[in-house]
Amino acid sequence: MGKVELDIDPELLAQAKRLGISVAGMSETQLRLHLQKVDPAGAEERARRWADENAEALRAYRERIEKRGVFGDDLRTW
Repeated sequence: MGKVELDIDPELLAQAKRLGISVAGMSETQLRLHLQKVDPAGAEERARRWADENAEALRAYRERIEKRGVFGDDLRTW
C-alpha cells in the first residue's frame, strides 16, 4: 500500500506533540476536533488568535456584503 501525505496545520501538530497525542491516521479535522475535547483552552486561544489575525479581512468582507449583498441575492425566490 502506498504512503499518503496530508498537510496539517503546524500549530495543531505542535499542540498534539506537547500533549503527547499521536496523530497517526488523523486528518486535520479529526485532530482539531480531538484537541478541542482534550484542550479546550488551547482551541479557544487558537480561535482568538485567528480572529485577531483576520479581523481586517473580516471587517472588509462584512462591509462588502452590506454594500453589495451576497452572491445570488438577485436570483433567490424565497
